[in-house]
Amino acid sequence: MTGLPPHTSAAPIGQALLAAGLIGNDQLRIALHEQTHKPLPFGRLCVELGFITENMLRDALSKRLGRQAVELNGAVADPAALARVPEAFARRHAVLPLSFDEAAATLAVAMADPQDLITLDALAAHCGTGLRLRPMLAAESEIREAIDRHYGYQLAIDDILQELETAAAPSINEAGHPLTRLVDALLIDAVKTAASDIHFEPESGFLRIRYRVDGILQQVRALHLNHWPAMTVRLKVMAGLNIAETRAPQDGRVSMTVAGRAVDFRVSSMPTLHGENIVLRILDYRRGIVPLDKIGFDAARRSAIERMLAYPEGLILVTGPTGSGKTTTLYAMLGHLDEESVNIMTLEDPVEAPMPRVRQSAVSEAAKISFATGVRALLRQDPDIILVGEIRDSETAEMAIRAAMTGHRVFATLHTNSAIGAIARLLDLGIRPALLADNLRGVIAQSLVRRLCPHCRALAPASAEECQRLGLPTGENSDGLILAHAGACPACAGRGYRGRLPIFEVLNMDGSLDELIATGASPAEIASVARSQKRYLTLADDGRRRAMDGSTSPEELFRVLGPLAPLAGTLQKTRETQ
Repeated sequence: MTGLPPHTSAAPIGQALLAAGLIGNDQLRIALHEQTHKPLPFGRLCVELGFITENMLRDALSKRLGRQAVELNGAVADPAALARVPEAFARRHAVLPLSFDEAAATLAVAMADPQDLITLDALAAHCGTGLRLRPMLAAESEIREAIDRHYGYQLAIDDILQELETAAAPSINEAGHPLTRLVDALLIDAVKTAASDIHFEPESGFLRIRYRVDGILQQVRALHLNHWPAMTVRLKVMAGLNIAETRAPQDGRVSMTVAGRAVDFRVSSMPTLHGENIVLRILDYRRGIVPLDKIGFDAARRSAIERMLAYPEGLILVTGPTGSGKTTTLYAMLGHLDEESVNIMTLEDPVEAPMPRVRQSAVSEAAKISFATGVRALLRQDPDIILVGEIRDSETAEMAIRAAMTGHRVFATLHTNSAIGAIARLLDLGIRPALLADNLRGVIAQSLVRRLCPHCRALAPASAEECQRLGLPTGENSDGLILAHAGACPACAGRGYRGRLPIFEVLNMDGSLDELIATGASPAEIASVARSQKRYLTLADDGRRRAMDGSTSPEELFRVLGPLAPLAGTLQKTRETQ
């Protein structure tokens, strides 16, 4: 593997390897002496002498140069990127194109030495002006192996399907097998489409493949059922599942580099009438941690949440259905509180995204770590802030309340459909009303609605029926309320929507609400008092705001929430001005 360009001194990388404990002073002297006889970069020389491995050098260079390192074993490259760099060029310069972002005109390439200006200049000259290169660090041997895997084979889904009709292929676990490449191509396509899940669904005569995009399932392919057994083996091998077990559900996980970025897939298999159904949940780390001020709170909700976060101890809950963005909101709040002086620890199932300086752990049946036992262990780690992935049972609920009682800030999720419902759920789990009242600081309920495509959305005056379903006062449309509706264009693939946005319900606790909980008041009584004190900002109110500012359509809002409760108070209308 290339260490440094020939014109660069060996001392910096040598000192970096020494400081990291990867080589000793004696090894440093030996390598420097050898360099006087062999005109090799210092890092490459250390690898040849057996002092370090290529991966160790790659990671050291990544840290020193501030470049992202990529593991190419099992990585899947973007066919659009491979098409821009000929195989002969890739082999001659030991570069592997990984991803191509057409909108940003950026080509990500894996290189053994991202400071090799000669190779970068040659690549830029070949690709043409106007294209930005994003070099990423990789081991040279891995680059050459990946070039062998990717070049010379068709990688587009349609081409692979055509090849399957005539291929006399090797083992399914070999990279050259068309079905292996078909699975890889489907993973690339799903990630590029921003799908959250991939469904492989065998029927009596065919295999249906569906993506969940923006919360909606859509069929993308229908394959001959004969292909499914081999594809099942491939998916199970990738996820570490038992390929011989076909009559019991299995769960697994696979980490891959897809189109130049790290992506995790949670894999679930389930026996059905026509064969094993397999669903992959996509965890794309590129999306990263969203800052709290970018989540989408309006001013009132942002102020209410900041009041919750100001308490030095207590329990804050985030509720909502599966896939409603609860983890994103929790991570945003942890990121807002993260600083050198606090110890933040999490217990999740699974860890969905790495956070710097945060100690993250996952529940594990094999290690007998449940949420309840894990929280008990976390409390012995001197935490200031604890994140509990989900409160599922009375024991976990009790441990979360106990942690809040002992001076910790505790964040957790619950599966309820409203903020008020979280209170009833905890009481059902056996938490005493007085304890809950003393320790609960607030509840955030949330859901996701699809965002209208900005290129094709259509504006129209609100109808009387829409006003009624939005819960607006009678005659509200007389002032000319304008609502936006879905259109269709190539930018949104004809769906009318691109991406999703959250809507929030926030319940901020205070003394009067604490007293109601402690005395066993009903959810309706709690909601009534909270609304009167403006401590309860509902999903309906936030959804109405999103429909009236043109971010989403009334149809989408009705799909997610149904008809909205009547608006209390005076409507502050938001007119579309674009």
